Amino acid sequence: METARTKVGHGLAKSLGIKLDYRDETGNTKLSRGESTFSVESADNYVEYEPTVWEWFAAVTPNGPEWWSYAKGLFPFTSWIGRYNATWLAGDSVAGITIGAVVIPQGMAYAKLAELPVQYGLYSSFMGVLVYWFFATSKDITIGPVAVMSTITGNVVLRVQEERPDLEGHVVASALAVIGGAIVCFLGLARLGWLVDFISLASISAFMTGAALNIGVGQVVTLMGLSDVSSRDSTYRVVINILKNLGDTSLDAAMGLTCLTMLYLIRFAFNYLAKKQPQRKKLWFFCNTLRSVFVILLYTLISWLVNLDLDGKNSDQSPFKILGPVPRGFQHAAVPTVNSDIISLFANELPATVIVLLIEHISIAKSFGRINNYTINPSQEMVAIGVSNLLAPFLGGYPSTGSFSRTAIKSKAGVRTPFAGVITAAVVLIAIYGLTAVFFYIPSAALSAVIIHAVGDLITPPNTVYQFWRISPIEVLIFFAGVFVTIFSTIEIGVYTTVASSAALLLFRVFKARGRFLGRVKIHSVIGDHLIEGSDAKYGPDGPLSVPGNDPDKSARNIFLPIDHEDGSNPLVHAEHPYPGIFIYRFSEGYNYPNANHYLDYMTNVIFKETRRTNVHAYGRLGDRPWNDPGPRRGKAAALTEDDRPTLKAIILDFSSVNNVDLTSTQHLIDVRNQLDRHTAPEKVQWHFAYINNRWTKRALAAAGFGYPSVEEDEGFHRWKAIFSVAEMGGFDSAAAAAEDADNRRESKYQHMDVETGRSLSRQRSGAPREDVDSINEASGSDSSESIDKQLKKSKAYKEGGPTTDTRIAVVQGLNRPYFHIDLTSALQSAIHTAEILQAKHGHHENKDENEAESAAKRRGLNDRKKGDLAVVVDVPVMPQAEELERVGAGEDGDGDEDGDGREGVVRS
Repeated sequence: METARTKVGHGLAKSLGIKLDYRDETGNTKLSRGESTFSVESADNYVEYEPTVWEWFAAVTPNGPEWWSYAKGLFPFTSWIGRYNATWLAGDSVAGITIGAVVIPQGMAYAKLAELPVQYGLYSSFMGVLVYWFFATSKDITIGPVAVMSTITGNVVLRVQEERPDLEGHVVASALAVIGGAIVCFLGLARLGWLVDFISLASISAFMTGAALNIGVGQVVTLMGLSDVSSRDSTYRVVINILKNLGDTSLDAAMGLTCLTMLYLIRFAFNYLAKKQPQRKKLWFFCNTLRSVFVILLYTLISWLVNLDLDGKNSDQSPFKILGPVPRGFQHAAVPTVNSDIISLFANELPATVIVLLIEHISIAKSFGRINNYTINPSQEMVAIGVSNLLAPFLGGYPSTGSFSRTAIKSKAGVRTPFAGVITAAVVLIAIYGLTAVFFYIPSAALSAVIIHAVGDLITPPNTVYQFWRISPIEVLIFFAGVFVTIFSTIEIGVYTTVASSAALLLFRVFKARGRFLGRVKIHSVIGDHLIEGSDAKYGPDGPLSVPGNDPDKSARNIFLPIDHEDGSNPLVHAEHPYPGIFIYRFSEGYNYPNANHYLDYMTNVIFKETRRTNVHAYGRLGDRPWNDPGPRRGKAAALTEDDRPTLKAIILDFSSVNNVDLTSTQHLIDVRNQLDRHTAPEKVQWHFAYINNRWTKRALAAAGFGYPSVEEDEGFHRWKAIFSVAEMGGFDSAAAAAEDADNRRESKYQHMDVETGRSLSRQRSGAPREDVDSINEASGSDSSESIDKQLKKSKAYKEGGPTTDTRIAVVQGLNRPYFHIDLTSALQSAIHTAEILQAKHGHHENKDENEAESAAKRRGLNDRKKGDLAVVVDVPVMPQAEELERVGAGEDGDGDEDGDGREGVVRS
């Protein structure tokens, strides 16, 4: 009984002119229970119901447990902190102390890149590792100052100070960190981590390589002591200016070049020792990771010895540039200044800032998660980055993100949990309060050497670029475009270039996606020089090396290959359309509004080229003909040339790569259906769909009139019956029986049972040979009113387990959508079945006009000659071609009988 809400809705729809029951699916109004068609009303079986809008809202709206899971997921440490143990603490302590020793010199060096005093690098290092572990889903990532982000921060500071010289650099850097962190944190809280996936590997590699070259070349200026050369110009200009001013190098060059050389020599020596002495590999690894600390301490000692007589601790009197006074403690802790005036000064730099914060961190986290066998949550990592950058400015920090070099060291050092960040924070805190007097003597050239040595690992090696070329040559062009743009302009423009180019490539591939027409090919599975089954079978169920199994699939089977062989299949294998006038078309990269027109234009062009009009005399007068098909000249009769092309009967669309459809793409399908119906008038084209994997896609297609036969206006289908795919639930062919059989074989293996005994048992279980599934259609008479369950149970196709087998049969997909198929084979069977029914129906009509009768006779003669290549099983009343398709797929002889005696009477011309 209709509810009041339903009545109100129906009344409102009627008043607005909305037709709720505009579809006539399978001609239900013209069928009764006595017909040999199973409609929704007459079938006692599975009916698939369409999804509703309320169902969608219920699926996407979080419920109570999901809200609790979301809140708990914001603090991942709660899932493991309760099980923290001494073993984890030992691993975290080693890794934390190691990273603390590395991050101190790197943090101070990167602060110079940000145009800030070195202590701000220590503040950022401390807050990054301290805050991150609360929100981390990666145990390896180390958040802190990095070269690329520091360079971008320095560029922002310099540009803002050009307009507002009164603003101090740390004020601008803190405001940039707060705003950038807030944006990233919002994206993470909204669980938009998937946005990072739009940034391709080519973009990331180009960005890292270009930025490394930009930073490395810029640090050569400080390394060589060239005070008159700007390190903030474009990379190519810096190179030119360095070459011009090489004669002005100072004593800093001696400090910097020797420091850089020592760093590379130490790394080479310890890597060599690790290969030669694998039993001490861990020792040499830790010695290698501490090379920056060792070199900085050594050159700080040299600087202290050189500057023993320095008057008044004046760093300007040193013979080479040193850091000078470093404040002790957090003397710049304060609430960051963030207002509209400051934000407006660097608003145009925010996109690049956010992109750099994300891509470096997320890409590193994903990479090390795969290496160490765990999965990160990109959205939660965004929250971690955002909160770290929101809180760090309160102690003087500037924008920071994940560091590749320190993450690699932390991973190899044996870190066990994110709690290692607390150990690192303790080491940095000791340095901030206890080592500032030592920092006074650190040579600036030595810090530049540390930066150059660190960013050198960010450059993509030539071998990796070559592998990129082997995989996707066009993306290598994007890679080089990003690198060259970075070199000749700025890092920010290089980031925009690579991201925009990758997005353009993605859109081009989506817009220009091209479908493939598929042809049927019979194949056999072969091991070495033996067929899996057959007369010379060696490994099949009847072969001498057979393995007990649960009725394995036949090795001889039909597959569907692209007719143009653009998939790389052997062009000598001839793939052809499976039946005259039936086309199988596969979408390659989804089906939506950007590519719908491109897909269907190609499909219709091929169909028009390979089929003829069903009624060549459809135009009674010359004026009725379209302009693009004007016909013969005036006064000349149309030549009745023999056209051996088939008429269009059905189209099978492979939706295996389609997840969703939209209004535009569905409307394109409707338009093409109408266009092809005019091509086949007075008949209708039947549309079949295979591998639809989304209920909303089925709903959209059904709303457009697809999923059931195209009923002709005059008479509809006569005694039409759909072909459905069914599955066994129980019996020897079921999944449960297969699992039980596998367990039995494992048990027999453990008990050392004889293998040959197992073979004999498996053969006894295999039962009678399987027969054609399509005999379902023979099991019921034309006037049967029995349910489909009874017919399926009576079918010979499901009696191989014996009369005592407890086997249940279930339809795989809904009976109310007979043209939505589970696979291409069932779609093809149904298409052939329907085509032959229609062909038989139209073959009994007689034309009243004598000229039309003569033309029809000639066309029938052409069709008879065309059909001479087809096998027709004369004693199968329902679907001979589909029956033969299954027999060929099962590896039987081409006659359609099983014993080869030809008694079933396959007719060939």
